[in-house]
Amino acid sequence: MDAFRVIIRGKFDPLDAQARASLAAKADVAFTEEGTFTHDVNATAFTFRCQVPAGPDDDERAAKDGALAALEEHGLPCRDLNYAVTDLRAIKIRRKNR
Repeated sequence: MDAFRVIIRGKFDPLDAQARASLAAKADVAFTEEGTFTHDVNATAFTFRCQVPAGPDDDERAAKDGALAALEEHGLPCRDLNYAVTDLRAIKIRRKNR
């Protein structure tokens, strides 16, 4: 699969009741193109996971830009972002011989 998996960790700016309800509906640990959230009890710190399709010439910068666009689509105010990018094209699967 030609894709990047990106994890963004950050902090939310104060969320109103509507934003908190929206966030609760998006909580999961799966990597999807839309992205999913996990967060602390007070919804101040979060982890956002998303999968970004990779073109033949795409690099880590393209993956970060795609993940940030997916994060911004959720419309939740955030700051202090840190990124971790995994290029799935570089992962080799070693299968056991049977």
